[in-house]
Amino acid sequence: MNKGVAITGMGIISSIGDNVEENLNALKSVSHGISRIEFLETRQRDAIMVGEIKKTNEDFVKELGLDSDNSFSRTAMIGAIAAKEALKSANITDPDEYRTGFVSGTSVGGMDMTEQYYLGYHETKEYRRYIEAQHAGFTTQSISKYIGINGYVSTISTACSSAANAIMLGARLIKAGKIDRMVVGGTDALSKFTINGFGTLMILSDSACTPFDNNRKGLNLGEAAAYIVLESEDIVEKDNKEVLGRVSGWANANDAYHQTASSSNGEGAYLAMKEAMEIAGLSIDNIDYINAHGTATPNNDLSEGVAMTRIFGEDKVPVFSSTKAFTGHTLAAAGSVEAIYSILSIRENLIFPNLNFQTQMEEFDLIPQTKLISKNIKTVLSNSFGFGGNCSTLIFTK
Repeated sequence: MNKGVAITGMGIISSIGDNVEENLNALKSVSHGISRIEFLETRQRDAIMVGEIKKTNEDFVKELGLDSDNSFSRTAMIGAIAAKEALKSANITDPDEYRTGFVSGTSVGGMDMTEQYYLGYHETKEYRRYIEAQHAGFTTQSISKYIGINGYVSTISTACSSAANAIMLGARLIKAGKIDRMVVGGTDALSKFTINGFGTLMILSDSACTPFDNNRKGLNLGEAAAYIVLESEDIVEKDNKEVLGRVSGWANANDAYHQTASSSNGEGAYLAMKEAMEIAGLSIDNIDYINAHGTATPNNDLSEGVAMTRIFGEDKVPVFSSTKAFTGHTLAAAGSVEAIYSILSIRENLIFPNLNFQTQMEEFDLIPQTKLISKNIKTVLSNSFGFGGNCSTLIFTK
């Protein structure tokens, strides 16, 4: 088995908590964060359900100690909060002590700000500072500067697999000896652009989402940021670091089927899971739990379910659940949000439930785990699938 790359810290903010501990408490108490929109100005306010962080941008500015004329978007601010917690969790006070990098995934970038002010750019100079914030890379640079990482910095924007691919890149760089330590993950805030975009695809639900349910209507968008700290074995041994878990397997594949839909046979998901297990040196019998992508859209849950039956056999699919009914689908951040939930599952020996499930899908005999249960967990497989057929799988081990 691949020993994997050590995870030594983690940080998160989502609709169910402002930090790791609050997220864990919500998962353990089965308390979701799905609600009507409160802070985002949109005509869809009362039409859909979302996973919204119940804080204003002004709250984040104060929390981060930013100047009033800052150009941080909401996406950048929640990212800075999560990344800061991850460094603190890993007991890192000097990011420059070792070769340290930062890779962040985002799809919204700064558009949550630019969409508010673009009509006033000509008349109001104050708004123009947000123009450069539109670019996804500006979000990453803003966060990296805030947390003091001055080495390798990069942005990944592969839709909803972005954060998973950021984690994969970080693990590969450390494994190859190119860098000593990486802070990796993703961040996305709610925006009118994404709400309207997913609305045109007709895959937003007006009620709490129901992953893997036969009567599922669509997803709940969410906002979140989550990062984990990866460190080389040399640092772990030299500094006697506590290891929270390991990234042991990773893969990215593409079914090249459709820009916004997965193939009916789940080819991309199948290939990603298969290769990730090969890299980890694990067989299907070694997977204790699957944190499924599980968006509650008709297409995704069918495609992912088919892929899981192809990998494991319909009667041998490990216990699985989607945690998106807790947080909503957090887009580019989803892979790192669920990476942290996977690590917490290993640490706490818990499987977090697939909320709102009632009716088994007609196409196969798969039923997700619907209640919080204790289980000895050594290995978690976590899926993240994005538009354009961009499918990624990560494997976390104790």
